[in-house]
Amino acid sequence: MAEVTNEMMEKVLELIESKDMTALKALLAAAEEMEILQVFYDLSDEEQVIVFRMLSKDVALSVFEELDTDVQRNLLSSFSKERAIEMVNEMSPDDRVRLLDELPASVAKRLLSSLSPEERKSTNILMGYETETAGRIMTTEYISLRRNMTVEQALERVSELAEDKETVYTLFVTDDKKKLEGVLTLKGLLIARGASGSTIGKTDGNTLVGEIMSKNAISVTTDTDQEVVARTLQELDLLAIPVVDKEERLVGIVTIDDAVDILEEEATEDIYDQAGFADVTGNESDRSDVLINGNLWKIWKVRMPFLLATMVLGMLSGLVIDGFESTLESIAAVAIFIPLIMGMGGNVGTQSSTVFTRGVVLGHIQIKNFLKHFIKETGVGFSIGAVIGAISGAVASLFLGLPMLGLAVALAMVVTMTVASLLGFLVPYILIKCNVDQAAGSAPIITSLKDIVALVVYFVCVNIFIGNML
Repeated sequence: MAEVTNEMMEKVLELIESKDMTALKALLAAAEEMEILQVFYDLSDEEQVIVFRMLSKDVALSVFEELDTDVQRNLLSSFSKERAIEMVNEMSPDDRVRLLDELPASVAKRLLSSLSPEERKSTNILMGYETETAGRIMTTEYISLRRNMTVEQALERVSELAEDKETVYTLFVTDDKKKLEGVLTLKGLLIARGASGSTIGKTDGNTLVGEIMSKNAISVTTDTDQEVVARTLQELDLLAIPVVDKEERLVGIVTIDDAVDILEEEATEDIYDQAGFADVTGNESDRSDVLINGNLWKIWKVRMPFLLATMVLGMLSGLVIDGFESTLESIAAVAIFIPLIMGMGGNVGTQSSTVFTRGVVLGHIQIKNFLKHFIKETGVGFSIGAVIGAISGAVASLFLGLPMLGLAVALAMVVTMTVASLLGFLVPYILIKCNVDQAAGSAPIITSLKDIVALVVYFVCVNIFIGNML
């Protein structure tokens, strides 16, 4: 499957590059929906729009509903107003609510008001429930039956409604007041039809729904936490679970595909909670959106403060160099290793901050064990600095004939790379804890602090070890 997807990815990119939209449309028409989804996530925003526009209407809607909400949001921004309304109107109510929750309030309100009366009603019902509850994530597109229906009547009803419902594999039985009485599967219904006329049948030769349904239907209420709902579906191996209100009336269902999405979201949230960074996912998503799609002023507000702060720190670095001007004038070779020491420190700092961020995202770094990881990373920086420092020091000693300068270079390298590695963990940790955008702030702060430390340590070492030559 991976080879097929890679091959398709190459063809899609090739056709986009050559602007052969006819061939691209034919390629996508012949592809499976899962292939399209796998390829879709590896495309750039512009390429996603091109591919999406080449899909047939039915496939486009099906693919759109399966996409992450941030991708849906980006695609909507590229649609005409009419196309956006059409796509949102044709989504299932639960998927529509999930998307509207992620859109700016003004956009969501405009789209909601543009829906057909029936779709607007079903959407408003779901949006009236608390977030992260069964009521908010359920769909109202289910098939209900009556217990006094014959199997043939039930199958006829399923056939009539199947096209407009989210699932037909699990069917629910209600009374005249919509109170949940039982549940049965489409498979059970078909088996019962095959048994019609046997001893289990009624005098008319047809089995009644009430005879074959399970009366002990597992259900949840509209205010049940969404994670509890998802885990119930998973543990009981159900395809769908009914949602009832306080009067035990059936108001919707939650399907297994929604449960999978919820469990993934909850797992991600748990990772951040365990790490002590609650709501990091949402915050990072919002900040990323501002930095990528925001106007110039919003981008400035995020990035400029860090750059101004590092400019000041950069000036301090200049003052350090100015303070040791006499050292540079006495031995010009001292200047040769300044870019090397600062650059290697920067590389280690970048590596460490990347390791930290990925560790937090994947749950490998937890707040209760942060000190252990911090100490370990500092040790890693020290060991790497020792190796790189030894090599750099040897070069300075052998090729310049200045052993003491080599010792100064080696020691400065060890200290700089050790400090850079600990800053790589510490700075993004502090920024996240302070609810500050670490993506925009970590690198400039780490680099500036590391540069000052590198220069001070290097010049102090030079003065100590070869001061007699100055």
